[in-house]
Amino acid sequence: MTGMLRLTLRSLRAHALRLALSSLAIVLGVAFIAGTLMFTGGMRTAAYAKAGVFDRHTDVAVYPADGGSNNPRDRKAVDETVLAKVRAASGVRAAEGEVTGTGGVVGTNNRPVLGYSVVSSIPTDPGLQSYTVRQGRLPQRTHEVVLDTRTVDKQKFAVGSAVRVGGKGSQAEAYTLVGVVDVAGTPKDFGGAFIGLVAADALTVTGEQGYQRIVAAGRPGVSHDALAKEVTAAVGPGLTVRTHEQILDDNLKSAIKDIQQFNAVLTMFAAISVLVAAFVIANTFTIVLAQRTRETALLRLVGATRGQAFRSVLLESSAVGFVASLAGVGVGAGVALGMQALLRAMGVVFEGGIALSASTVVLSVLLGTVITVCAAVLPAWRGTRVPPVAALSDAAVETARRAGWVRLGFGALSLAAGIAALGFAGRSSSIATVGAGAVFTFAGIVMFGPVLVPALVRALGWPLRRLLGATATIAVSNAVRNPRRIAATATALVIGIGLVSSFVVAAQSVKAGIERSVDKEVGVDFVATGVGGALPAPMVDELRGRRELGVVHLPRQTVSNQVEVVSAHPALVRTNLRHVDSGDVRQLGAGTALVYRPLARAKGLTVGSAVTVAGRQFRVVAVVDGTTGPTDPSENVPLGYRISLSDADFSATFPDVPVVMAAMDPAAGVSKQRAKDAIEAITAKYPTANFMDRAAYKKMLTGTVDMLLAFVTALLGLAVVIALVGVANTLTLSVVERTRENGILRAVGLTRGRVRAMLAVEAVLMALVGALLGVGLGTAVSAGAMSFLNGMGGEFAVVLPWGRLALILGFAAVAALAASVLPARRAVNRPVVEALGTE
Repeated sequence: MTGMLRLTLRSLRAHALRLALSSLAIVLGVAFIAGTLMFTGGMRTAAYAKAGVFDRHTDVAVYPADGGSNNPRDRKAVDETVLAKVRAASGVRAAEGEVTGTGGVVGTNNRPVLGYSVVSSIPTDPGLQSYTVRQGRLPQRTHEVVLDTRTVDKQKFAVGSAVRVGGKGSQAEAYTLVGVVDVAGTPKDFGGAFIGLVAADALTVTGEQGYQRIVAAGRPGVSHDALAKEVTAAVGPGLTVRTHEQILDDNLKSAIKDIQQFNAVLTMFAAISVLVAAFVIANTFTIVLAQRTRETALLRLVGATRGQAFRSVLLESSAVGFVASLAGVGVGAGVALGMQALLRAMGVVFEGGIALSASTVVLSVLLGTVITVCAAVLPAWRGTRVPPVAALSDAAVETARRAGWVRLGFGALSLAAGIAALGFAGRSSSIATVGAGAVFTFAGIVMFGPVLVPALVRALGWPLRRLLGATATIAVSNAVRNPRRIAATATALVIGIGLVSSFVVAAQSVKAGIERSVDKEVGVDFVATGVGGALPAPMVDELRGRRELGVVHLPRQTVSNQVEVVSAHPALVRTNLRHVDSGDVRQLGAGTALVYRPLARAKGLTVGSAVTVAGRQFRVVAVVDGTTGPTDPSENVPLGYRISLSDADFSATFPDVPVVMAAMDPAAGVSKQRAKDAIEAITAKYPTANFMDRAAYKKMLTGTVDMLLAFVTALLGLAVVIALVGVANTLTLSVVERTRENGILRAVGLTRGRVRAMLAVEAVLMALVGALLGVGLGTAVSAGAMSFLNGMGGEFAVVLPWGRLALILGFAAVAALAASVLPARRAVNRPVVEALGTE
């Protein structure tokens, strides 16, 4: 055993260069894992530090019975009566109500400050104040305001100046800026402005009817538990009282939950990179062990058993995996910093640096080592099964074994099943069908690869053979001489490029669908949307009163008795209709309704029939067929069960449904610029409204898709890089394997330039085949996803972004050329005589 250990260590030193090639894939794969853990670890550390930033002096808090937290989306409230009871408790030194909601600030350019802005009440009692003041002071009376440092810096506000602040219920009013606070990275930082007001002003601006919680500080010597008991007795049943410790626990749980969800997303991408690395490692070990067949055979002849040879290889792989994983942890710090830079560039708000813990190191190293050993098991088993005599009689290279009929048969079945699943995704009610189709299609490519990949290499190599002659012919022959090897190399690229392509095609298809939907269903020149909530009612009334506007439509929808009810405008109602079965849609007005065909057939409704909506009767003026769009599955609305009412009737029937958007067109004879000026004159007074033209509205809706695509592409980029490392590994090890062959070619007149060209062509062919298969797989998966969305009521068509797909293929080709540089240098720098003497 000791002798085999010494031989293993000598083998590691002797083949260090070859094993270093496989270690690079491990380094990158582990770096993603370690970087993810460091990044989320830093976020977690920051979450612990920030969990109680606004409750440093809160001893107890009172919530509505099912509120349980200070989540701004929880709109249940407690009133002044409860506040008075809390203040009356003997152990309470100070108590104030707290409200959080949405509002807005008008910037120095007389336009609303963009972003989701938070309005929060700030206690006036110094014993309850927990804000970090950078300039000035906190508000003490009405019409005083504090803003966050980011907003003040960007807008060049000065302490003591007037700042206009508004909410969803009224237009902006002037407030005196008395201070600047730091809320960066806290639960009250949503990327927009932070607006701090006294409670009375906060209630007015947010439109809330009461406090979301009451915070209280106890008298000296009163414990938190004792104070909680006193407050509970004072307020009576029906409310929840939580201590300081419980509040911090709730805040921390909420923050950690968000981090865990984000970590799950990053871990998924890390797993993809690790999977690609495993493919590269397994292929590299297969080639390395095949080239050491003679060495293994000699060990067997002098007495080493198969088990000893097998364990020796696994020991090598564990050593390589351990060292490479340690290096991967170091590179992971750079990956973590890159993730932070990427998110900051995308405008994502987060706090924290990177945190390297012992558990991160142990987990990353252990995982990297285990993956390396597992990837080496099958090559090691194959490498030690070769009989010693047969190995000694061979030229010590891997034999090109054909794929068995069983493998090819299962591959064909898997490929057919995957394509069928993607084709029938539109008839499925589960997105899992698309996922299953992707998995089966990829598995089919893997199993069918030894036949499919060489065939594609020959097809792509045909024009190169015509162009470069013998050089390209030799390159194609070298590439396909071992079908399993090139198939494994290409497969690693299929994973990364397939995923990138699927997101690229899906993003372009979704963007095109959104733009068509805006043109068809909105169909106006201008749009105003509420920021974080409904549009202010006075603003809507002002818009309706402007003569420059011929159309002011308020799109809304709700569900009543398993029927989707939508608001419509007579001038725009035709925009989303495919066909009018009967009646006249222009008659839509007070007391009338449009009924969609599926509902009309199910309920026996025709033109002139009476239909009841939420207890009110309407006369059907038309039966139509049009786009319905997907509805919330929880509402259990059959597809096409839709009724359209006029804006006025919808408002009267469903007064509680908020107006979050206004769609506007100029009046007849009014220019677009004049109509735009009229709208801006109104919206400038309401900072919670975002006004834009149709093009800007499309860009806003599709901007999230672009941002998500950039994020996903950046994360998947590492998987593609690892796969390209596999191309370089295969090429380098093939050069080592063909040292004598290359020497013969150079001896008979092949120039150094042609050797480099030969290896470049071989690398490009390997990369392009993998990239083409990846693009094909990604496009098929995207088509399946679009079909699924259409089956759910959407209207999406597959749109191929030819420019981006060509860029992906071009990147693969250029990267492959770069990967061929070092192997080519090794091939041409070795003296011909020395190469001819190599066995």
